Amino acid sequence: MDETEFWELIDGSREAAEGDPEEQADALVERLLGLDPDAVVDFARHFEARYNRAYSWDLWAAATILLGGASDDAFDYFRCWLIGQGREVFEGALHDPDQLAELLDDFDEAVDGDAEELGYAADEAYEQMTGGVMPDLALPAPPREPLGGYLDFDDDQGLAERFPGLWDRFRS
Repeated sequence: MDETEFWELIDGSREAAEGDPEEQADALVERLLGLDPDAVVDFARHFEARYNRAYSWDLWAAATILLGGASDDAFDYFRCWLIGQGREVFEGALHDPDQLAELLDDFDEAVDGDAEELGYAADEAYEQMTGGVMPDLALPAPPREPLGGYLDFDDDQGLAERFPGLWDRFRS
């Protein structure tokens, strides 16, 4: 599976679910069940690699602004949700998290920003297909600490200055 196929599965599942993160996870499992087990493992590698790339202080700060706070677990689920938004949103956010202010049409913190189930879709599909657990993905270990420089999430003024678009749209 190449990167284009990965993003097509993400986009197709999001469109089928009309943006609902829980329904997107279900739609993704259904789409993955149409592939062979090796392709599901490839999908899982793509997902996990992007999940690890998104482990940065800047994205955690963006999640904190969007969600009104983000614990470790909330940030994990936010990264799954971010991948679920598709390539343009994901890559744009990685390049400059403040771009999320322009890349997101709507954001409802009661529904959006949490896609824990999306992170398990490949595991679920693989288990349904094979009756076994997903094999080791043979990826480098995830970063121990978020990438980039530390940010104080309690410093509203600092967050507003660093992420003016997000702050103005979602916290003002």
